Amino acid sequence: MIFKDMAEKKYDFGLVGLGVMGRNFILNVADNGFTAYGNDLDKEKVSALIKEGGDTNKVNATSDATTFVSSLSTPRKIMLLVPAGKVVDIVIESLLPLLDKGDILIDGGNSFFTDTDRREAYLQEKGINFFGSGVSGGAKGARRGPSIMPGGNKEAYQSIKPIFEAVSAKFKGEPCVAYLGPKSAGNYVKMVHNGIEYGMMQLTSEIYDLLRKVGGLNNDELHDVFSTWNQGRLQSFLVEITSQIFKQEDDKGDGRLVDKILDKAKQKGTGKWTSQNAMDLGIPVPTIDIAVSMREISALKEERILADSLYSRPTPTAMDKVELIKMAEEALYFSFISAYAQGLHQLLDASNEYGYELDLAVIAKIWRAGCIIRAELLEDITKAYQADKKLANLLLAPTFVEKVQSTVDSAREVVAYAAKNGVPVPGLSNSLTYFDAYTSEKLPLNLIQAQRDHFGSHTYERTDMEGIFHTEWE
Repeated sequence: MIFKDMAEKKYDFGLVGLGVMGRNFILNVADNGFTAYGNDLDKEKVSALIKEGGDTNKVNATSDATTFVSSLSTPRKIMLLVPAGKVVDIVIESLLPLLDKGDILIDGGNSFFTDTDRREAYLQEKGINFFGSGVSGGAKGARRGPSIMPGGNKEAYQSIKPIFEAVSAKFKGEPCVAYLGPKSAGNYVKMVHNGIEYGMMQLTSEIYDLLRKVGGLNNDELHDVFSTWNQGRLQSFLVEITSQIFKQEDDKGDGRLVDKILDKAKQKGTGKWTSQNAMDLGIPVPTIDIAVSMREISALKEERILADSLYSRPTPTAMDKVELIKMAEEALYFSFISAYAQGLHQLLDASNEYGYELDLAVIAKIWRAGCIIRAELLEDITKAYQADKKLANLLLAPTFVEKVQSTVDSAREVVAYAAKNGVPVPGLSNSLTYFDAYTSEKLPLNLIQAQRDHFGSHTYERTDMEGIFHTEWE
């Protein structure tokens, strides 16, 4: 028998899926004063958790679903950390006959938000509470304290709140978890979080590329630059790990590992979902859009090699290295703000469209620690939305006007300098274009409306009178 049968023992929390993420999360639960019981069809993973957990009065596991469910205190609180998609439905169906009304199922994976809505409605009919709960921070975050984004029944959340608050990351003592809203609010917020993450990673990679190709910085210099930036206003998880990456030696050969990694970036879909849904809502998120597109372009490695041989590139023009680093820092800071602004704008519109009742200040607060996009900027973003609950866009916040105004010129210089030297910086460029378009009182879309009416009789509005008009164009 690979589990300890203790009929009298009822565990506080159950978790299905004992991969690295699930195992780390359940150990985190046990470390914070709650008893936890794991379940996985893989008996080796079950044994590994029991061995690592040590005291089976605190952590136990089984591959038998009936034993697992019967070992939990009621209302049962069961988290699923399994791959998104059909697997989630399969696990739900396997557990359903064993559950009682009032029990709680929590999907901790990156499920698409409409799937969560479907599952929540289905389980609600059977008296089971279902939560879509985003968990950010990776395997290390799951063990040490992630940012958690739950959405579902507000009353049922009170049963899982003590556990989630205990295991979550803390920012100045505050837990980085909060009830976000009904239905799929949690999964939706996590989806947009990942979209912003795509954008910030793309922006960081472009600055690296520019400093390396045109600035001539070696890995040690890049480490020093990013380390220094991480001590200032760019302090963030992504800038921190980027600085560390440049120092990592290749354990399978000579030199630094970063130089041996193939430039083909993969994706799991959350960035694409963010971009697609933003288009459905009519919300512009160009920094996220291009970050997704760049991963797709990166996959075309053989075509890129051929194309590179067919076209010449500009001869690099020299710039003072100190000045380039200064402008790069300002451009990256500006673009981070732009990426956050776009994602938060999407959350605001989605909240209205889907009835989530999101509080953007609360979301920014729980992103301040534990998650991948945690950054010093989020403290200022939190305060901006606390000061104005109806803030339409971060770029309209008085406290951000100065931050943007003082860095946008460097963003222009960096984008122009990169273009002149043939270094692709689409994330930086799109961040700048988004800003220029959003802050323009008049755009040339009047011509597009004229064109649409000319070839398709699609009508237009006028600036000098009310109504909808059509012209018979000659």
